[in-house]
Amino acid sequence: MGGMDYADPKRKGNFVGKVLLAAALTSLCIIMLKQSPTLNSPSPFSLREPGVTHVLVTGGAGYIGSHAALRLLKENYRVTIVDNLSRGNLGAVRVLQNLFPEPGRLQFIYADLGDAKSVNKIFLENKFDAVMHFAAVAYVGESTVDPLKYYHNITSNTLLVLESMAKHDVKTLIYSSTCATYGEPEVMPITEETKQNPINPYGRAKKMAEDIILDFSRNSDMAVMILRYFNVIGSDPEGRLGEAPRPELREQGRISGACFDAARGIIPGLKVRGTDYKTTDGTCVRDYIDVTDLVDAHVKALQKAQPAKVGIYNVGTGKGSSVKEFVDACKKATGVNIKVDFLERRPGDYAEVYSDPTKIKRELNWTAKHTDLQESLQAAWRWQKSHRDGYGVSNDIY
Repeated sequence: MGGMDYADPKRKGNFVGKVLLAAALTSLCIIMLKQSPTLNSPSPFSLREPGVTHVLVTGGAGYIGSHAALRLLKENYRVTIVDNLSRGNLGAVRVLQNLFPEPGRLQFIYADLGDAKSVNKIFLENKFDAVMHFAAVAYVGESTVDPLKYYHNITSNTLLVLESMAKHDVKTLIYSSTCATYGEPEVMPITEETKQNPINPYGRAKKMAEDIILDFSRNSDMAVMILRYFNVIGSDPEGRLGEAPRPELREQGRISGACFDAARGIIPGLKVRGTDYKTTDGTCVRDYIDVTDLVDAHVKALQKAQPAKVGIYNVGTGKGSSVKEFVDACKKATGVNIKVDFLERRPGDYAEVYSDPTKIKRELNWTAKHTDLQESLQAAWRWQKSHRDGYGVSNDIY
């Protein structure tokens, strides 16, 4: 039998032992990985929790949306912001993330609501209790130049959001609408019963979105609140958030932005169009609502929303202020004697627009509290002075 090898029983035992040890260690690693909270625990945003209301804030990086997200977070809501940053500011999101860093409080998703797959994925991976739908382009002048952008961005995107809400059983919608849906009413003040006859693509796109929501709600148990804003001004009183529009859109923006730009010397002066209207001083009269009051109306609407019911509310102060009065308040707020050029009327402008807030006061117990123009403008001016480059944060997502 020479030349034949025999297995050493000791060596065989050592080999088996090593295999068993490796298997045991592998099993232990698998168990530890499964028990790891970072790899095994589901995201709190993907769960519905008793006592926690999770709100999707579309357009939450924008001027109004970011203020609403701040208020919701202060009220201990769980918040998911979705924004494509075409008009919003990543800097506003960073401010909110720094204020509320605790896990499960705030998440930001960079996405376009015009992408149906992205919208469905967001609703599939998160458990929302309610949606506050702010996301929209919102410049009347721009809408007349590029109407298709407005119908896509406002009407079509709202349809996609509503479809995903229905598919994924999200039961509450707070919709951001506008007094522009009323057009040129003959009687003031404007009530919720005033006929809607919008005169520009922005107002028409918003009304179409409202019509879609209302048609859907007739055979749904979804709780719906539609809030029609008037002219929004102001800023977070504590100076954490403000309005920072893209530079190329300044000419399309709000009169408050134009006043501040003139006060900072970014533009040579302010152009006021129309001085021969049948108003107390000949200039247009508008209803200016502070953004702090506006987001308060949203929270109250969320709290009062009822299944299978629709609430429609004007959100305004109930009084009008003329453009001249507004400019005077802005001069006092900034301390700058802003140069003003008075020009011919702008086609399509109407003399007076202001709300009757009786219904929202009666049904939601909401009343505008920040009704002093100068005080609202001072709060916004403080933020403008301390943020001369806006939020100073690039919108690039890496």
